[in-house]
Amino acid sequence: MTVNLRQEGFSPYRELELYQRQMGEMAGKYGATNIFVGSMRDLNLGDVVTKMTLEYYPGMTEYRLEQIVLETRERWNLIDALVIHRVGEIDPGEPIVLVAAWAAHREAAFEACRHIIEELKHSAPFWKKESLATGQRWVESNTCGD
Repeated sequence: MTVNLRQEGFSPYRELELYQRQMGEMAGKYGATNIFVGSMRDLNLGDVVTKMTLEYYPGMTEYRLEQIVLETRERWNLIDALVIHRVGEIDPGEPIVLVAAWAAHREAAFEACRHIIEELKHSAPFWKKESLATGQRWVESNTCGD
């Protein structure tokens, strides 16, 4: 189980490939991998967004993400999970988050991956500031999930 926050951009599919290569003896134990990739939109609340700054509380954010993954692992009997999340300045179209879940069967992988991203969106301490043509604003709430 890996949780990683990073300032620099990343290629979700390359990260997934690298992670699976290092899984070693776990290869062959899972029959399903489910992934979610979230990217920055250039439109929010009817306004064009030119950039977003994503702030977090160091230590607390990683801890909450790790707790989400551990709870999910127990609930769906996951073999492994990966969460990579950007912080700092992000441009439209750039990946913000990668969530991957490995399980013996597809139902567990699908449900676990969805649960991780929904819990992350609703309970991880991140704060979004959007840059617009008219200035900047803090995003007060996330979009609805389930």
